[in-house]
Amino acid sequence: MTRVAAVDCGTNSIRLLVADADPATGELVELDRRMIIVRLGQGVDRTGRLAPEALERTFAACREYAAVIKELGAERIRFVATSASRDAENREDFVRGVFDILGVEPEVISGDREAEFSFTGATKELTGRTDLTTPYLVVDIGGGSTEFVVGDGRVRGARSVDIGCVRLTERHLVRDGAVVDPPGPEQIAAIRADIEAALDLAERDVPLREAHTLVGLAGSVTTLSAIAQDLPAYDSAAIHHSRIAHDRVREITEWLLRSTHAEREAVPSMHPGRVDVIAAGALVLLSIMERIGATEVVVSEHDILDGIAWSVA
Repeated sequence: MTRVAAVDCGTNSIRLLVADADPATGELVELDRRMIIVRLGQGVDRTGRLAPEALERTFAACREYAAVIKELGAERIRFVATSASRDAENREDFVRGVFDILGVEPEVISGDREAEFSFTGATKELTGRTDLTTPYLVVDIGGGSTEFVVGDGRVRGARSVDIGCVRLTERHLVRDGAVVDPPGPEQIAAIRADIEAALDLAERDVPLREAHTLVGLAGSVTTLSAIAQDLPAYDSAAIHHSRIAHDRVREITEWLLRSTHAEREAVPSMHPGRVDVIAAGALVLLSIMERIGATEVVVSEHDILDGIAWSVA
């Protein structure tokens, strides 16, 4: 066993996994997994820069993670940064701050590499399951981007497109510094148009319609599962490998799009940092299911973070 620490810093959240990994057996024993909403991508789509307050929130989370990594004695650390830091002009401020705290440089990876990590993390433990048919389409709906990967034992195609839940919310649902609540038909149509254009781009490189099983990753999808199950609180064990039918995804998405901030905030499984962006994330998932004719989505709590851990091991 090798004790590893993986950090995934996205547009909306930063997450840590410390685990013992055994590449020979394919076993990943989780010791600590946690997430903090830092909204690193605040305003990046508009300004092209990481905001000072967003950087400070991220560095505060890094200091907390550094203490956990030290306490658990991880031998190797890998820090991967995704969409927001890829797009920012002042990414060097981010790189320098992370290095000072954790002693490793964040790797600002490409969307394609991000997609490969997501695929490995989501599908490694599905090998040999007789109830799920390959090839898989793994969809990772992040804050700034969404990754698509089709594969079975190998990746057949991967593509990252800029339709994350934070990016779409800031682009279409923010007026005078506040989120439109609830959005009108014109705002919803504008989000839909962006999603459909992005799906057209994804289909140039990824055979989306060849997939037999849709696997959904990240907070928008896992929160939809929690809502679908009417969980009294967020429960990773109940969410992991749960399935949501297309009609249920559509029903929840339509409710989210017509709900108020207070109504969404009252959902017991809803993280406060997702209240304003969950509707856009749900619409991305629904649009994907409609595009490929998926009757259900298999929800995975294991994603890019687990793929990063395997890459370290």
